[in-house]
Amino acid sequence: MMLSGWGRFPVIYAPVVDRPRSEAELTAAQAKGGVIARGNGRAYGDSAVSRRGTIDMRHFNRMISFDAETGILVAESGVMLADVITSFLPRGWFPLVTPGTKFVTLGGMIAADVHGKNHHRDGSMSAALEWVDVMDQSGQVHRASRTQNPELFDWVPGSMGLTGIILRAAIRLQSVETGWIRQTTIPAKNLAEAMEIFETSDDSPYSVAWIDCLKGGANRGRSLVMLGEHASGDMLGAQENDDRYALRPKRKKSVAFDFPGFAMSGPLVKAFNALYYRAGLRKAGDNLVDWDSYFYPLDAILNWNRVYGRRGFLQFQCALPLDASKAGLEALLEAISEAGAGSFLAVLKRFGEQSSKFSFPMLGYTLALDFPATSKNLRLLEQLDRITIAHGGRFYLAKDARMTAQTLIESDPRVARFVAQRQDSGASETFQSSQSERLAI
Repeated sequence: MMLSGWGRFPVIYAPVVDRPRSEAELTAAQAKGGVIARGNGRAYGDSAVSRRGTIDMRHFNRMISFDAETGILVAESGVMLADVITSFLPRGWFPLVTPGTKFVTLGGMIAADVHGKNHHRDGSMSAALEWVDVMDQSGQVHRASRTQNPELFDWVPGSMGLTGIILRAAIRLQSVETGWIRQTTIPAKNLAEAMEIFETSDDSPYSVAWIDCLKGGANRGRSLVMLGEHASGDMLGAQENDDRYALRPKRKKSVAFDFPGFAMSGPLVKAFNALYYRAGLRKAGDNLVDWDSYFYPLDAILNWNRVYGRRGFLQFQCALPLDASKAGLEALLEAISEAGAGSFLAVLKRFGEQSSKFSFPMLGYTLALDFPATSKNLRLLEQLDRITIAHGGRFYLAKDARMTAQTLIESDPRVARFVAQRQDSGASETFQSSQSERLAI
């Protein structure tokens, strides 16, 4: 079977794909060695694909218990985030931390230690994690929490499944009055203005910016900063009150075929960016949007990854320390603009403190970009790697599809400790992915 991540690059031959339905079947599957667990395949690169054995965890999809006083949900790792939302939002609960798609499994969210638009206040997935059950290379299951097996608990989030197979977990949801978000859109003429908005809006629960990575000169980094908070009941009008939790089904669009290569060319992206920024200017100010539109805008378009063509696309996401963020971001945007290889899905966010031992976020800023998978863009991303490292930054493994082992080592001094932890625990021989082999971790 040929497998890939959401970016459809690289495509890996996976000779064995097991789909266990019980812990006994899972134990037998992982005993083969060289395996990696896979959820819904929404990591962008090859972190959930093994050339020896891939274990599809989607049959482990039961929600086990929920405490309506604490908001703690116990569920198996194959449960989809979308199902958590549709089950608990009508009861007044919403995920504390969510990535940009709801079509991910809880196990994948923990393994990647996903972050959302509220990292500056609430941290990443590890902050919402109460405990996690992990199967080791012998088939033994260990419960890890802040007080029980704390060393394992610290390493699992962000480990991309390389510390063992996540079976089930307890995660904390947050109480909300409605399913609506009060969004404030603030246009920024350039990067400096966008960063100033982030810094002066630290009290906003959610913040994110779409950034024009092709605009140069005095308007380099012009952005639309979108702040958000969960709307209370008294903020709703009559129309919103008729659908208080914004659960009315929407008609979804779908990309039915692979777009031609020129669809993501620089001139077309530049034109799109100009139109998108002008549309944002017209929407500036406060308005109510439903939770799905605010957190998961791309989920409205099924198979949107096909717009990049059959060669797939590359995601680049780096985190930069706070004191070097402006200089680093300026250098990255300049390189992208000069290459004429803009991304129309460019996203800027403010990060808070690091959440766990191998978590991607650091106090500072993160920039995420999408590029068609071409030889020219592969060379550009190598340049962006060097700029990131020169400014003390690091990279998100959940988005990586082509980084070298040397690049990872230069960017992240924690790698040596992570490799040692894997070897000491005995996990390194059993749990392997195409990415871990490429990155020598």
